[in-house]
Amino acid sequence: MVAFGKKLRESQIQEWQGYYLDYKLMKKKLNRYTQQIEVGTQNRHLVLKDFSILLDSEIEKIVMFLLEQQGVLASKLLNLGEQYDSVLQQVDGAKIPELQEAYRSVGRDLLRILSFVEMNAIGLRKILKKFDKRFGYRFTDYYVKTRANHPYSQLRQVCKQVGVGAVVGAISRNLADLQDFQQHYGNYISIYDQPAFSHPDPVLDSIRAAVNRLSNSTSFLHYLGKHALLMGDDLQSPSEDHADDGRYHFMSLLLNLANTFLYMVNTYIIVPTADNYSMTLGAAATVCGVVIGSMAVAQVFSSVYFSAWSNRSYMRPLVFSSIILLVGNTLYALAYDLNSISVLLIGRLFCGLGSARAVNRRYISDCVPLKLRMQASAGFVSAGALGMACGPALASLLQTNFKIYKLTFNEDTLPGWIMALAWLIYLLWLSISFKEPSRVTTENIVPPESNSGKIVNISVENGPTQPLLSNSKAKQKDADGDTDCDDAEEDPAEIQKPVNSIVSAYRLLTPSVKVQLYIYFMLKYAMEIVLAESSVITGYYFIWSTSSVAIFLACLGLTVLPVNVVVGSYISNMFEERQVLLASEILVCIGILLSFHVLIPYSVPQYVSSALITFVSAEVLEGVNLSLLSRVMSSRLSRGTYNGGLLSTEAGTLARVIADGTITLAGFWGESKLLNTTLIPALFICVSSIVATCFTYNSLY
Repeated sequence: MVAFGKKLRESQIQEWQGYYLDYKLMKKKLNRYTQQIEVGTQNRHLVLKDFSILLDSEIEKIVMFLLEQQGVLASKLLNLGEQYDSVLQQVDGAKIPELQEAYRSVGRDLLRILSFVEMNAIGLRKILKKFDKRFGYRFTDYYVKTRANHPYSQLRQVCKQVGVGAVVGAISRNLADLQDFQQHYGNYISIYDQPAFSHPDPVLDSIRAAVNRLSNSTSFLHYLGKHALLMGDDLQSPSEDHADDGRYHFMSLLLNLANTFLYMVNTYIIVPTADNYSMTLGAAATVCGVVIGSMAVAQVFSSVYFSAWSNRSYMRPLVFSSIILLVGNTLYALAYDLNSISVLLIGRLFCGLGSARAVNRRYISDCVPLKLRMQASAGFVSAGALGMACGPALASLLQTNFKIYKLTFNEDTLPGWIMALAWLIYLLWLSISFKEPSRVTTENIVPPESNSGKIVNISVENGPTQPLLSNSKAKQKDADGDTDCDDAEEDPAEIQKPVNSIVSAYRLLTPSVKVQLYIYFMLKYAMEIVLAESSVITGYYFIWSTSSVAIFLACLGLTVLPVNVVVGSYISNMFEERQVLLASEILVCIGILLSFHVLIPYSVPQYVSSALITFVSAEVLEGVNLSLLSRVMSSRLSRGTYNGGLLSTEAGTLARVIADGTITLAGFWGESKLLNTTLIPALFICVSSIVATCFTYNSLY
């Protein structure tokens, strides 16, 4: 992994070199502040003031140059506009290609400006994160709060690209109109009359891609892909992408997506019948919380060893996972004839030990080329969502009862037998079609210096009393004596070192990352409460049959993709992600409040509407939360065993474990009090997450 400072220098447009953010100077300042604070010659208030002045000056330099370049483009576009009018008046089709090429030339100039803005925006975010991590301050929160909303804000010019849209619009409209005019000689279709009308042009496609990256604009596909939390560098070189091409195998990717789908089906196929199965074996209906949650308990541990295993192989973990799931589902089905709740729980524990989602995510991140990674990520999320819907739907079809020899096949045991057969077929398909990719070990090679124990990790959790400088001998210096390093540890060796210990991972968690992980915990807790106790609640209040519960849960699962279409295609392009995040949290809170049974008789409309609000809002929240999490996490958490994907998976799995445990414990007070007892902790967690979001809101700018 190349340090950002080096990438910045390599990506700079040489004639504009003096107008970029002086990242090197900023790092020198941070080092100087650290030394001065350590020896007591500088106080923190003056550090904040001095660094703010420096940032203001750098941003003003960038913005003034940006406005100057936009003026140059505007002047060129005015001249081209006059030529365009002349062509229209003369109806001279011979001059159209020449005019089109002139507009494309302006478009290429615009691409240079967009690249300039992107590099400065990335550098600004990195230096703010570096300051917070180095000194333990919430400087980003202060700086964004005081600058972004000011009427004379220059920060918005860099981070929100104010004014660029007008230039993009002018080039897009004129190129599209010229193309259509050339085809129809005057009877053209304007992009303003029909915005969806397609005018393909390589320059326009490049401009749109650049603007989307800058504005964090998204399509449905990109929005779905963010759910997968596949983190990468801000800038990836073509050579890195070509390396992925050699490891990519479509059938292997399809097998990973199938694994994700089957596992989600396996998770939710037993939810409609778990309470009835528990009572059949002599336990209380609320023991369904333990039955459902035991799979999540085992997944807490299995995610770690599967993540570590994926450092060495992809196929062997998938084979092991399939065998364990085959055994687990068989035990789950046999528990009925053995009349043993213990066998039932052991079977579900085995199923949890077979969770290979960490391998599925890691395969996409490591082996799928960058140009296909977003599609693969969207496929990963869609497979999970489809599995969530298909599980309960399949359970509703298994309403039968018969025996073969001494084995019983009914609504309780058939989910186990069906999934055991599915994993057996998958195992055969896997052994025939999966291709183990070649291992790339360069990113895991750590220079000896990084293992010497002399490099000090800097983090917000360390606080201002911890040493703030790494060992100077471990730093690489350029001709001016400045370090050429990137992230928090200020050492290239540390940057390349994968995160293979929980301690290293924890040190990289800033307050913003912790809050986002807590939000993920909250939303998974709320969703699990809604899903896991549905059979007990609907049976107690409304006397629903197993088929009715299964159909209800399937309908909830089917809302996932339509909701993501709306959010990914429209809402996320109209509002900032942090605004959608906070609004979604509030809606989850409203859904939980509406779920309480207070005074009036509990009705089906109240239950269904409140569950729908809670579940859908949590789904919206999940996508935005994981997108923001990938932005605020250290890039080091994209590699190693304890990567960002694993941390989010563990947070969600732990939430499910606690939610399922809460359902079982609440059962001791009786089914009449189950609903309110389980909703109280959900409400508390939700409100606290909203408060935490408000405290870190500006750091998500």
